[in-house]
Amino acid sequence: MCYIRWMDNVGIRELRQRASELVRRAQGGEVVTVSVNGRPAVRLMPIDHQSWHSFADIAELFEGPPDSAWESDRSRLDERLRDRFA
Repeated sequence: MCYIRWMDNVGIRELRQRASELVRRAQGGEVVTVSVNGRPAVRLMPIDHQSWHSFADIAELFEGPPDSAWESDRSRLDERLRDRFA
């Protein structure tokens, strides 16, 4: 888990001059707000790289009774293949 250590505000000109440094700082956990004409426009921040979860983390999503209407709803689907570009 990444914790934000510091927030910095820079202007667009400073971003152009120090882009590599500011990106490295953001990768290190800082949030850098970039202002355009004195107004905050965007933020540079680290990306949360954890995109996969273990089944134990999401198991509760599968708890509970099954959908009793599933079989009847499934039978109403049109399963014929079609070429949508024909």
